[in-house]
Amino acid sequence: MSKEKVVLAYSGGLDTTAIIPWLKENFDYEVICCCIDCGQGEELDGLEERAKLSGASKLYIENIIDEFCDEYIMPCVKAGAVYENKYLLGTSMARPVIAKRLVEIARKENASAICHGATGKGNDQIRFELGIKALAPDLKIIAPWRMTDVWTMQSREDEIAYCQQHGINLPFDAKHSYSRDRNLWHISHEGLELEDPAQEPNYDDLLVLGVSPEKAPDEGEYVTMTFEAGVPKSLNGKEMKVSEIITELNALGGKHGIGIVDIVENRVVGMKSRGVYETPGGTILMEAHQQLEELVLDRATYEAKKDLGNKFAQIVYEGKWFTPLREAIQAFVDVTQQYVTGEVKFKLYKGNIIKAGETSPYSLYSESLASFTTGDLYDHHDADGFINLFGLPLKVRAMKMQEAQK
Repeated sequence: MSKEKVVLAYSGGLDTTAIIPWLKENFDYEVICCCIDCGQGEELDGLEERAKLSGASKLYIENIIDEFCDEYIMPCVKAGAVYENKYLLGTSMARPVIAKRLVEIARKENASAICHGATGKGNDQIRFELGIKALAPDLKIIAPWRMTDVWTMQSREDEIAYCQQHGINLPFDAKHSYSRDRNLWHISHEGLELEDPAQEPNYDDLLVLGVSPEKAPDEGEYVTMTFEAGVPKSLNGKEMKVSEIITELNALGGKHGIGIVDIVENRVVGMKSRGVYETPGGTILMEAHQQLEELVLDRATYEAKKDLGNKFAQIVYEGKWFTPLREAIQAFVDVTQQYVTGEVKFKLYKGNIIKAGETSPYSLYSESLASFTTGDLYDHHDADGFINLFGLPLKVRAMKMQEAQK
């Protein structure tokens, strides 16, 4: 009789490496590792040998970079989704696409369970598990860090010792370092001095994707982008797909110290958490998109979209991607993007993105209306009646208050 199979969300780090023999020992599962490539770069080097050495029967390395960019990142960019005014959702919006691919591999392998290495204090356990529940409610979910009766390891030292006991000698050490999560959109940093909000981040030791603004070049650099229906199409005159544009913007933004955010955020589970996010390309893309929206969206649509953008960010942050509400808000956003087409130009300089011009065939800006000279469409006398009516509630209230005080 063949063993039951479990699909493990595998990063190749110490946690998920230790989970492989743990799953075999405690559940007698056949372990199938699945590493989802969202743009982690060199972090994927040597994974297959490591997974097999640790006892996995198979390793999938699934490149979903373009799917991640086109179907998860771009809806968030179009929505202007920013959590708590700072966080550009780099980890949050990657989790649903990872969960989706884990379910697909589990179906392909006829597995009965999916295992992840997220901790019991973080947001990722929620994001992974809500995605799996929405797509495959019949699959069992194994979360070792919450199973304290059988998962007895509490530190890196414990995990290293456990691996060595099972004949797994890998190049891990017990040195404490930042906890990081990386994909094409960003890299997050937690731990060490960041655990104390009173301490300044050690940027010289911390930054991976770029430099601090102080160390950026003394000369600014101009960048031109074009958009069609809210989607970036070219960068500095060269047409590219979204993933290529983000890659190029990461290099430009990192060079000029763009997109470094130090935030104390409210996790879904109820605690506050301090971290530093590097999102150089994403910060530029979001700003360029918003720059064009200012030109083409009417006031009422812009206001409604801002409110729904905040709601969209909360939905994504809380792991509720596969829900009717996310689909409904995204449908609204897509309608607003029909005319977000044009060109934007800006200058990158020491952490700043400085506007340098924007054009669109659908621009709602009228120079004749906006100028101080009188044009055919605007009669200054019309403002008298408008102000009288617009201010009528204020005037009536003031009059009534005066009467009441006599």
